[in-house]
Amino acid sequence: MFFSAICAGLCLLTAPVRGQNATSAYVDPSVPTGTPIPGDYTGALRPQIHYSPPTGFMNDPNGMFVDAQGVYHLYYQYNPTDTVAGNQHWGHATSRDLYTWENQPIAIYPGAEGEAIFSGSSVIDVNNTSGFFPNQTNGVVAFYTLNTAEEQTQDVAYSTDGGYTFTKYANNPVISINSTQFRDPKVIWYPLTQRWVMVVAYAQEFTIGFFTSPDLTSWTHASNFSHYGLLGLQYECPNLVQMPMLSNASVENPLDESNIASSDMFLLYISINPGAPLGGSIGQYFAGTFNGTHFTPVDQAARIADFGKDNYAGQFFYGIPATSPQISIAWASNWQYTQVVPTGQLEDFRSAMSLPRYNVLANTTRGDYTLVSLPYDLSSLYSSPSSLAKSSSLANSSLLYDYSSTVPSGAITFNMTIASIPLANVTGTANFTFMSSVTGESIRGGFYLGGDTPFWIDRGYIRGFENPFFTDKFSTNSLINTDTQMFRLQVVIDRSILEVFLENGLRSATTTFFAEGMLDTLLISTRELNPGVQVSAEVFGLNSAWTPLENSNGTVAGNVTMASQRVRRNTLGHMSLGTSSL
Repeated sequence: MFFSAICAGLCLLTAPVRGQNATSAYVDPSVPTGTPIPGDYTGALRPQIHYSPPTGFMNDPNGMFVDAQGVYHLYYQYNPTDTVAGNQHWGHATSRDLYTWENQPIAIYPGAEGEAIFSGSSVIDVNNTSGFFPNQTNGVVAFYTLNTAEEQTQDVAYSTDGGYTFTKYANNPVISINSTQFRDPKVIWYPLTQRWVMVVAYAQEFTIGFFTSPDLTSWTHASNFSHYGLLGLQYECPNLVQMPMLSNASVENPLDESNIASSDMFLLYISINPGAPLGGSIGQYFAGTFNGTHFTPVDQAARIADFGKDNYAGQFFYGIPATSPQISIAWASNWQYTQVVPTGQLEDFRSAMSLPRYNVLANTTRGDYTLVSLPYDLSSLYSSPSSLAKSSSLANSSLLYDYSSTVPSGAITFNMTIASIPLANVTGTANFTFMSSVTGESIRGGFYLGGDTPFWIDRGYIRGFENPFFTDKFSTNSLINTDTQMFRLQVVIDRSILEVFLENGLRSATTTFFAEGMLDTLLISTRELNPGVQVSAEVFGLNSAWTPLENSNGTVAGNVTMASQRVRRNTLGHMSLGTSSL
């Protein structure tokens, strides 16, 4: 969570605990309690398979975990009263497939005027180490930064109903260092020491602090990770996660269970803002070992997680086995322009999340410990069992597909494979263009097979948003695999978000765009390829995840059935009926 106050001094010891009323009522009666906020998901710019809030402003994903029933919980930084940042709460949505989301009531509220609930994480306290959950194994403990003008502290709230309503810990804060730049706690369980571990950002000291705890409420400082990689203005939103390795990154299906090896490698993910090479927000990561108190990186290189400009504050779900691909979601925007993009005035919301992504580490010819990022299985969203268009002979040819009448969601994905690429004297290009048949706008990308093999994206032909910081061109380099002599590309477009995945996820990019007309036509083409090169492509339509949830008025109401069983607030803003909610 970006906060621009002047940094206080760095302190490495926990401060004395202060008490806080566990059921303090929020002061703004215009924010609903115990009932989800309805939303209109039909707008031309509204993503159909990416999560976005019902109304208002959303930024960082928070508190993500998967429970024993396979329900994924996504919390997020949320302003329910405006389409700009401020008045921060924890919004909440749940899903079983990571695409079909059910909006839940707001999960955590500020306790007084002038407070904000900033970013954090959640865990499931299966063994009741906290003492909050006698006679249950599904208690959820949330960690968040309580932001005030005077200080940022790390606070705790706990849930006895599986993460739907929370009670603030009476002895908050659990960590206080008298700083206004100390935030975004991420907590994991480390089984070898039987301790909980927290990573938290001393934001403008460019330091990630490591703390340990036996019980989730008493924390001891263990070590620091400081001044690594890109610095920018500040570190934010750290994540620590054990990450499996691929045995072979070159196979056709790299995430096949037989190709994933358990590993003692950990990944420390750090967001910085501003200070990205392209401006604004970006995420970087470090692979290394962790012994329960100290993280040791394999090197000091800054590895960039996404080469686009709209992927920030990524977080990994708690509860995924360490031997399985980890699953992450990031905020698909950039602080340089997020508060002025046109979805606010046109459709009463701002920001969406990235696609859910599988993540593993891989060693490649030129990139040890590369973070592989691939979209979570999209097949459940396919508009038909078979592809809408395909070609197995696309070398020096093109495929044109008009999806204006066949894909009402406006969301499609395509895969392209280039095979039999020669090892020397390589020539040719492979390009794609999504365009509007009405306005002529387009977003484009492509790959040069020769030279240093750059891949590029260009959103400069979209006319719906102008801003000096809205960089319109991005590129990376994707070396051709000499073992397979192949190049693979997967692209997903969803009304106002484009995501690309190169070489089985060794490179990825997230790019937002805001067109005046709906994009409805796809062109895939290749030119000047060497003789013998083979190209195939396949296009799939994606169903809207929101349309089935709409009522007769086209509104997505959210989980009103569960809300009716939970806490409600009367017109005076007082708590009533059952379990407390914050």
